Amino acid sequence: MIRKLSQVDHHVVFSFLKQEPSLNLFIIGDIEAFGYEQEFQELWGEFDEDGALRAVLLRFYDSYIPYAPGEFDVDGFVKIIGNNTQSVRLSGKTELVATFEHLLPLGKKRVTYFCECNEITFAETESRYEIKQATVDDVDRILELRRQIAEFSVLPSSRDMLIQSLETNTGRTYYIEEDGRMVSSVSTTAENTLSAMVVGVCTHPDYRQKGYASEIMKRVIRDYIHAGKTLCLFYDNPSAGRIYKRLGFSDIGMWTMYG
Repeated sequence: MIRKLSQVDHHVVFSFLKQEPSLNLFIIGDIEAFGYEQEFQELWGEFDEDGALRAVLLRFYDSYIPYAPGEFDVDGFVKIIGNNTQSVRLSGKTELVATFEHLLPLGKKRVTYFCECNEITFAETESRYEIKQATVDDVDRILELRRQIAEFSVLPSSRDMLIQSLETNTGRTYYIEEDGRMVSSVSTTAENTLSAMVVGVCTHPDYRQKGYASEIMKRVIRDYIHAGKTLCLFYDNPSAGRIYKRLGFSDIGMWTMYG
């Protein structure tokens, strides 16, 4: 049986999602930030004949994330998604979302590695660079830096989303300056009581090969691990993956995004 979830279900839902807290980072973060009664966010749960939760589906605006540790009613979730949008953006564990591929009109597919870090594996020495933490006043500088990176796409909504994450403490940005110019930064998003996602790792092309991003990543790792939180990130570049692994990240699965 599939039904809408509400605050009454929270304890059961949270216990279910904590089976794989890193992979459920986005669902956990959205529930903690916005709850169950928002126009832009809905959650459904599939329950077995004994009333145990088997699967969860999150809608956040026009994006969907399903989660299930085993078999679940794919057709039931497809009906829900099909009734709510004509342009489907879906993401989740690769093997799970693959079950939707021939049942929905999905967008462009991107498969990435999903990794996590939950311990400090490097020497905690003082950084040779001054690393600052951004405030809302730095948002335009962060976006200007990202516009210099060929692999990045700064969307019209990027500014509002960055402001929201900083104002609600669901994300942070750390950076290094040279001559008053922001030249390297690392951001987090979807921060919740258990974890956060690393995003926006970038260095201006004119200031690379100085170790800036690695130094910022060490600061980010220290701050979050000392706070008892796991850091997660996606990567699809093997060279980047090797750098992250040297800093203590390890692969835990694959993540697919359609949209």
